[in-house]
Amino acid sequence: MSALLWALVLLPALAGVGLLAAPLGPSPVRRAVERATPTVGISVATGVLALSAAAASVRPTASAPFLAGDPFTLAVDGLSAVVVVTVAAVSLLVLVFSAGAIRQGRARFVGLMLVFVAAVLVTATATTLLGLLMAWEVMGATSYALIAFDWRRETAVASGTTAFVVTRAGDVGLYLAAGAALAVTSGGTPGLSLDRMAHLPSPWLHVAAAGVLAAAFGKAAQLPFSFWLSRAMDGPSPVSALLHSAAMVAMGGYLLLRLHPLLLAAGWAATTAAWVGALTALLLGAVAIAQDDLKQLLAASTSAQLGFVVLAAGTTGPGAVGAGLAHLVGHASTKALLFLAAGAWLAALGTKSLPALRGAGRAYPWVGVPFTLAALALAGVPPLTLWATKESVLAAAREQSGALYAVGLAAAVASSAYAGKALTLIWRRLPDHTTGYDTEEAGTRQVGWIERIPLLPLAVGAAGLGVLVVPAVWAKVDPGTSAPTSASAGEVAVSVVLAVVVTGVALCWPQRLPAPRWAGSWLRLEQVAHAGVLRPTLRLAALLARGDAALEAAVTGTGHAGRRLADHAAAIDDVGVGGALRGVVAAARRGAGLALRPQTGQLHQYYAQASVGLAVAVLIVWLAR
Repeated sequence: MSALLWALVLLPALAGVGLLAAPLGPSPVRRAVERATPTVGISVATGVLALSAAAASVRPTASAPFLAGDPFTLAVDGLSAVVVVTVAAVSLLVLVFSAGAIRQGRARFVGLMLVFVAAVLVTATATTLLGLLMAWEVMGATSYALIAFDWRRETAVASGTTAFVVTRAGDVGLYLAAGAALAVTSGGTPGLSLDRMAHLPSPWLHVAAAGVLAAAFGKAAQLPFSFWLSRAMDGPSPVSALLHSAAMVAMGGYLLLRLHPLLLAAGWAATTAAWVGALTALLLGAVAIAQDDLKQLLAASTSAQLGFVVLAAGTTGPGAVGAGLAHLVGHASTKALLFLAAGAWLAALGTKSLPALRGAGRAYPWVGVPFTLAALALAGVPPLTLWATKESVLAAAREQSGALYAVGLAAAVASSAYAGKALTLIWRRLPDHTTGYDTEEAGTRQVGWIERIPLLPLAVGAAGLGVLVVPAVWAKVDPGTSAPTSASAGEVAVSVVLAVVVTGVALCWPQRLPAPRWAGSWLRLEQVAHAGVLRPTLRLAALLARGDAALEAAVTGTGHAGRRLADHAAAIDDVGVGGALRGVVAAARRGAGLALRPQTGQLHQYYAQASVGLAVAVLIVWLAR
């Protein structure tokens, strides 16, 4: 069965790398690859969906040796089975939409999307921190490339950089968690197993929990990391539909659901996750209400809806994980549809501005009707998907804390308000003029048939995936996890009344919706990050650079001084010591020359020298007498 799982992750990875390796430049080969790319992408995604369905059925495992005591291991269990099928299905539908929406750089776009999907599938099925870290890195790198896909636009590249850097700041937590796990490895026991993390001793347990929370909050765009999702809207609409519905953002929530035992073991970590999720759902709901750009509204609502998943991951009830997973799946289908509809209108009318999109639902009913269904699901109107899953999450929160339930219920009311705001503008009377069109790109004034295809199956998911919270259905989907928590009749009645009333008010009187000024700029989170992190970091870097320059100058000056000292020493050595030695040698040489002069080899000169020597000796004896 391992071959099935390897095929599941390698098929999109190898196909994506193959497309990315296509030759650049205007060549016949490149043109052929570009023409074939949509077919290749859809075919590969179809194969991935089939493999994911088979893997969800047979639950395979796969392992390969990598590090001593820590192999690279993948497995499909109850949680990952649901996620891999969701990711594969949404990816296929997004690639179908992309076949009509993306005209330039198709090979690069589809190649990046397939590599990204492979990384998400590995993230969902990894059983060790080793596999999780590798997939997490690839997922982050490809997300940057996809957000900055239109690299000729400086804003797109800057937004991709912001998204990458902010999420990378949280990703450091995973390395912290891995270090904590390795710190207590002994006896060859796999130290990076995800199942082992809940059994780490203190203080490593708490270090690992803190690291996992940071990484998950960053990817899931939870407070205080939420603002990167606003910048990510500069990417193509199909990228938003995949990354911010079933893939990267969802993986942050999935990580917390997967490591729910770790959060419970740490105690404080579960409480932190629950409150961060609840507050994100509420505050980013207020941000969504204040937006006049459709994609920005959907982006803020993504952070808010993932807040419900994080809230579920932090609650302690047995059905909390099931509730969070059901909401994650329902949100994936709903939000993918909303983003694709926004992309279709952007291509047709050249704008994302909600006032300019007035009447777009009437003008393009094949887009407007599915969008309406998904928006009503987002609003929590029964019996649609997110109504059922949200009720289950709120029920799990109520079992733990009344305050958590109250904040979650207020966040649900906010979701009804921002969904109603979008709907009322989409379905208002068509304007008599086209002011506001073509402000971002030249609109085509039509939505192609291929872009309409994915909207219907996604609408079915937005309407019907709420059955996951039914215990009998859940038992077949994931028998190893407790069924999602069931809400009481009173709770259901309260939430239904609130959802219907608030949605109705938003439809009839959108101008009466509270839109606080502080929420319009995403809580000024980016400005706070710049003031509290970016600018101090740059100032510290500049200070360190000046210190480094001073140190370099000192080292360079020392080198110059040493060289000058060496030159002086060399001069002294040459003139003084060297001169003295040369003088001694010269004197010795002159003495030797003088000593050699008598050595002529003539006998009579030797006699004369001996006579002189004898005379000198006699004189010395006479004088000494």
